[in-house]
Amino acid sequence: MNRTVKKTTKYILVGGAFLALFYFLPIPMIVLLLCGIWDVSRNRGLNAGVIRQYFMRNGIGTWLASPINILFDILSLPYINKGVYELTDLPKTYQEEISGLLKKADEVGLAALIDKKTEGLPRAMYFFKWYGKDIETTIDIPAFHQKYKFVRTIGVSVFRERESTSRHFGPFRPSLRVLYCLNENVGEQAYIKVGPVEHHWKDKKLFIFDDTLLHQSFNETDDPRLVLFVDIIRPSYLPFVFDFAVSVIRVIFKGINGVFYKNWKLVNN
Repeated sequence: MNRTVKKTTKYILVGGAFLALFYFLPIPMIVLLLCGIWDVSRNRGLNAGVIRQYFMRNGIGTWLASPINILFDILSLPYINKGVYELTDLPKTYQEEISGLLKKADEVGLAALIDKKTEGLPRAMYFFKWYGKDIETTIDIPAFHQKYKFVRTIGVSVFRERESTSRHFGPFRPSLRVLYCLNENVGEQAYIKVGPVEHHWKDKKLFIFDDTLLHQSFNETDDPRLVLFVDIIRPSYLPFVFDFAVSVIRVIFKGINGVFYKNWKLVNN
């Protein structure tokens, strides 16, 4: 079966399943559709391709989670979801915790340690903490296993030369994604794109964003690109709600976190 036939068959099956749900559960499905329309409209540079990808391709999981994600947006008020953030957009206590974590990553020479552990792998992830749970690692950095007030995931994303992701949406947003380039020297063509925003690691090492927006990472250089990969709970006057949501996600996906990183080699030894 060629690729075109496979894609056509997939669309027919997915479309048929949703039509059946609309027939048997019209009100919940109308609510879900309206939530999805609102959710996808948050993407800057919205076009037919983004809409198709959200409702019919790898954004379906984000669409299904859209009612919950919209609730997170409401519960985080008055902290409006900016989509793409500067560190100074976050509360002072967040800034201090994140800055301390980034400083420690530089002090221990994390880039060299992870580069050695992932040698020969085109694309790899190395986790120290995942959704609030410490991961046993052979690289011993006690600071990464301490209890943080806001940080819930600490890892390193590794792309070897000429490695890039496809465009994709993250599924849940009780948290924000903090990325920090560990390379001292990185080429112009190593960057992340969120909608029309292109963030080049050469220009600025830190990037913070809502990963349920459509995004894509590129390393079109001839050198590895290593990025510290951090999730923080969203600023809110109800932090316990977001902390609980992160814990629920961890429990549900315990042991199968590879579903989030299926195109990466998970390395922790």
